[in-house]
Amino acid sequence: MIKEKYGKVVKGLGGLYEVRIDDGGSVSRLACRAKGVLKRDETKVLIGDNVTVSIDGSTPDGIVISRISERKNSLIRPPLANLDYIFIVFAAAKPSPVIETVDKLIAIAVHNSITPVVVVSKSDLGSDAAEEYASIYRLAGIDTFVTSSEAGEGISELSDYIKENVKEGRTSAFAGASGVGKSTLMNALFPELTLATAEISRKIERGRHTTRHVEIFDIDSSESTGFLADTPGFSLIDFARFDFFSLEELLPTFPELLPYVGECRYADCAHVGEGEDECAVARAAAEGKIAPTRLESYRSIYRVLKEKTSY
Repeated sequence: MIKEKYGKVVKGLGGLYEVRIDDGGSVSRLACRAKGVLKRDETKVLIGDNVTVSIDGSTPDGIVISRISERKNSLIRPPLANLDYIFIVFAAAKPSPVIETVDKLIAIAVHNSITPVVVVSKSDLGSDAAEEYASIYRLAGIDTFVTSSEAGEGISELSDYIKENVKEGRTSAFAGASGVGKSTLMNALFPELTLATAEISRKIERGRHTTRHVEIFDIDSSESTGFLADTPGFSLIDFARFDFFSLEELLPTFPELLPYVGECRYADCAHVGEGEDECAVARAAAEGKIAPTRLESYRSIYRVLKEKTSY
């Protein structure tokens, strides 16, 4: 007789998945593989998927993931499904941040109805730089935290934010480039996780990939359980290679630009090469109402997507 259980995929490595099963408050984890049809690219199981696990003692596999529930969203990088929050971590220094990559990840999150939260780490290595970076995203209306795992700065505030928002089954992820101190920060926030960490390479100022796979952990608050994913570091989000969203969908992923769009001289203004006299968005950036780096990131993504549409 086939039994079915429902759970969340919390880990996957080499085709073997770990599914978290909650049977009325009794939590267990099952190791299993995916049914054949769920191994294809278009239907491949992702960490964060809510799935049905079929248990059949009469088959060689015994336990398999037989069905994936409808996803609220899914990401290519980091490869996760059903996210509610994404904590985008970058260092104030060592390594220096690539702001355009941060902005790309924010845009992808907004497009997928995921709440982005910016976390500037290693403030002890550059407090002025940390506050300057933070001001960019606070101006954009994004929840932003300045932290230092070494000095303990911002840890309690960020922990409180996570416990307040990542609960009642909501899923979040920490993402960012290698070497930004992501795992160290997560350990400071949640010591029970005891994630592996690594030193920065002095030659290239980039971290070794301490986290080599995506894994989701339980976060227990006083009210309920939420989920937090640790992800491998990465340094490139390629809009030319991957279809994150279309050119027509770009503008809403930079919400702080929207109030000025209708004020441009020309209705078809693209906000890319126009001057301040013609483009209200460019004028807002010049007046400090929009961070210039955010507008530059928008323009950079626009050019890439425009070139793709011309093929």
